[in-house]
Amino acid sequence: MFSRASLNAGLEYQRESLKGMIAGLTDEQVRREVLAGKWSIFENIAHLATYQHAFLQRISRIVNEQNPVFGRYNAESDPLFHDYCTRTTKAILDDLVITRNELVSDIRSLDDDTMLRTGEHPVFGKMNLLQWLNFFLLHEAHHLFTIFKLMPGLRE
Repeated sequence: MFSRASLNAGLEYQRESLKGMIAGLTDEQVRREVLAGKWSIFENIAHLATYQHAFLQRISRIVNEQNPVFGRYNAESDPLFHDYCTRTTKAILDDLVITRNELVSDIRSLDDDTMLRTGEHPVFGKMNLLQWLNFFLLHEAHHLFTIFKLMPGLRE
């Protein structure tokens, strides 16, 4: 089973690696398409920020509804993602921090029984809130790794 302590630590600190990865890059570099047809570092960051907003809404539904059913999140159909793609990298990173602090605060306020409430994922089925949080961190880690893999292409 997932430990609340490790999930809390991940929620609080995992995103910090993003700052270090992009430190020293220009906005032009962050926005550069490294792999044809694939998201840039910037688009990955915009996705992380907008998905975090969607995830907060999912947590609220899990806490307040009986086993809500969720569709698959798709950034391209999220108006907030398109709006964020018009913002500066700094503005998105600032929002990412503010929203993450809200997420951490919300999660810390939940008791153990609430953490066992469930919501239905379209691929992974019924998951309790601890599992949803682990999924969130794994999803974020995937995009952080994607950003890491794009970095060498900026030096070419």
